[in-house]
Amino acid sequence: MTETTTPRPAEPLAIGVLGAGNIGRPLGRHWLAAGHRVTFGSRDPGRLASFVEPLGDRARAATYAEAVGASDVVLLSVPHPALDELLDRLAAPLAGKTVIDATSPIGVSEDGLFVSLLGPGVTRGSRTAERLPGACVARAFTHFPDELLWSRGTQQRHFWGMGTASDEPAAREVTERLVHDAGFVPVHLGGLRESAPLDPGGVLFGYVSTPAGLRAAAAR
Repeated sequence: MTETTTPRPAEPLAIGVLGAGNIGRPLGRHWLAAGHRVTFGSRDPGRLASFVEPLGDRARAATYAEAVGASDVVLLSVPHPALDELLDRLAAPLAGKTVIDATSPIGVSEDGLFVSLLGPGVTRGSRTAERLPGACVARAFTHFPDELLWSRGTQQRHFWGMGTASDEPAAREVTERLVHDAGFVPVHLGGLRESAPLDPGGVLFGYVSTPAGLRAAAAR
C-alpha cells in the first residue's frame, strides 16, 4: 500500500514594499490578506501610521533599509526618479533577495506617446539586474493600471493576466506566487532582456486583458 501525503502549504513570506504609493499599498494589502508579513518602507515611516495601523500585526512601517533587512522578497515601487539613488544605497543589503521591480521609466514623446526614458534596446528589468548583481530580479505589476490593482485583484480574482519576466527560476517562482496571491494570473514573457512589452511604450503597457489576451498581444 502506497502512503500518500497532503502537500504542506507554502510558508508565508516576509515582504518589503519600498514605496507605499499607488502600487505598493494595494499590493501590500493583497499580500497581507494572503497571510504574508509586509513591511512598508518609506523615507518617513511616521507618515504611514494611519495606513498601516488598521492592517493588523503582520504589517508595519519602517525605513527603506529596515524594510529590506526584515524581508526575503522586496518590491520596488518608488517613483522612478528616486530609483537609482535607492539602488545605490541598498545594493549590498538586497544581495541574496528576490527583488520585484514594479517601477516605470515613463516619458511622453513629442507626438504624445508613452516611451521609456531608458531609450530603445534597454529594459528596466535588465538595468535593475545590472545594478543589483547579487539579487534575483524580476519584473511584474508594471503594465497594469495602478488604480485597478485593488479592484481587479479583489472583485475578479484570478481572471486578469499579469505579465512577468525574470532570468532565474527562483525569482520566477516567487514572483508568480505573489502575482497569484494578489489576485492575478501570471503570464511569463521570458527573460529580463525580453521584458520591453512591460515597459512604457511596450505593447502591453497599460493593457488589461485575460492571460490569453496578454500572450496574443505580446506575440504580435
